[in-house]
Amino acid sequence: MKVLLLEDDRILGESLQEYLELEDFEVDWVHDGEAVFEQTFAHRYDLYVLDINVPEINGLEVLRQLREAEDMTPAIYVSALNDIESITAGFEVGAVDYLKKPFDPEELIVRIRHHLQQSREGEITYGSWTLDADTGIVTTPEETFHLGEVQKNLLLLLLRHQGEVVRPEMMFEHMREPSYNSLRVAISKLKKRLDIPVQNIRGEGYMLERV
Repeated sequence: MKVLLLEDDRILGESLQEYLELEDFEVDWVHDGEAVFEQTFAHRYDLYVLDINVPEINGLEVLRQLREAEDMTPAIYVSALNDIESITAGFEVGAVDYLKKPFDPEELIVRIRHHLQQSREGEITYGSWTLDADTGIVTTPEETFHLGEVQKNLLLLLLRHQGEVVRPEMMFEHMREPSYNSLRVAISKLKKRLDIPVQNIRGEGYMLERV
């Protein structure tokens, strides 16, 4: 499992990196908020561990921008800010947990494993690839890539109704500007990207073949 750690305290950051690696996690450690975007652009992570008071861009703004970019990777805050306003802000921008400093590293490990397990339970496998229902990340034997929110939800609908016809009206609920033409384009893109057998049942809707 690959973790991105944002921590500007050199001693704590080094300690957390060593501790996580001893627990068999692969860790990339960065010291400022700007570096997070450089790393997430180049790599896929299973979880983020973020401090808040860091240089360049604070941890709250970092996660807010990641979520706006439809990056739904689970994130845990570790911060010396223990006031209710900071904790509330952490959850409001999309964190799954908030750990107050100082803390026992073993507690961090327990929480990480808990949230990673929850994340894995949201995975759906079809043929040779897997979709993470929460993050929209697709993992194939050749590559890993991210689906936008609309494409992810359309694909989830088809996966959950394999062998059944899904009417366009059901799909429209997951589209920003629904129309038959835009739905046809979206399904076509999914078919090409994932090489999936989706049939257009004329006058009825779309059906994904069972595997």
